[in-house]
Amino acid sequence: MPTKKFRPTSPARRFMTVSTFEDITKTTPEKKLLAKKTKNAGRNSYGRITVRHQGGGTSPKYRLIDFKRDKDGVPGKVAAIEYDPNRSANIALLFYADGEKRYILAPHTLKVGDVVESGPQADIRVGNALPIEKMPVGSVIHNIELKPGKGGQLVRSAGNSAQLMAKEGKFAQVRLPSGEVRMVSLLCRATIGQVGNIDIENISLGKAGRKRWMGIRPTVRGSVMNPNDHPHGGGEGKSPIGRPGPSTPWGKPALGAKTRKKNKPSDKLIVRKRNG
Repeated sequence: MPTKKFRPTSPARRFMTVSTFEDITKTTPEKKLLAKKTKNAGRNSYGRITVRHQGGGTSPKYRLIDFKRDKDGVPGKVAAIEYDPNRSANIALLFYADGEKRYILAPHTLKVGDVVESGPQADIRVGNALPIEKMPVGSVIHNIELKPGKGGQLVRSAGNSAQLMAKEGKFAQVRLPSGEVRMVSLLCRATIGQVGNIDIENISLGKAGRKRWMGIRPTVRGSVMNPNDHPHGGGEGKSPIGRPGPSTPWGKPALGAKTRKKNKPSDKLIVRKRNG
């Protein structure tokens, strides 16, 4: 969707851009496909903050998305393209031939009136979901499963796509948006095409309030805190942190520290890491 700019009637409006929502054809979601979404403001079950800078914002209903695409052999007609406040991608409302309704991620170029299918017999067409073993090498795909039948977990954000690079034995090599090449079982399903809403990267929030609507609270630099609040705090004026490297408020390495577990079982499935 193209973006729209505003006249600079205020400092916030000077750089603000919003989507024109030209692709959205329906603004009222299906009630039977909604669920309540609870917020915890970054707190765990003990009420302690485990993720900082979260809280407030609007309380949208969650849209139940069909990531599994397991309704095989039944064609579904695209009835509408809708906005989803819980993700960057738009969603498509499908009316299946047997009367069932489901939401899926809306691929790029998918329009109202198009017919999509899922299953091993589905054609290689944008919006169709089928096992990777049935796809030709070089296909552009998204919503990729990691375990057969679990549902798509990879490549679900707006504008993203992966490419099927090769097939060998029981696995296929898939190049992810990060540049990582990973082996995925041939029995796993994926959807043909690129995720839609590719212009979202051009949107500029323009003001702090839009960030607060999303439930993201302000971030304060550690260097402007007191020594008892952060390892970077203290000193007269703008002072160096006085440490070999940046630290978290609890003294752990902040930038560049490796967080991936050593000897993780899925390491053997990574052919080429995203950082080379």
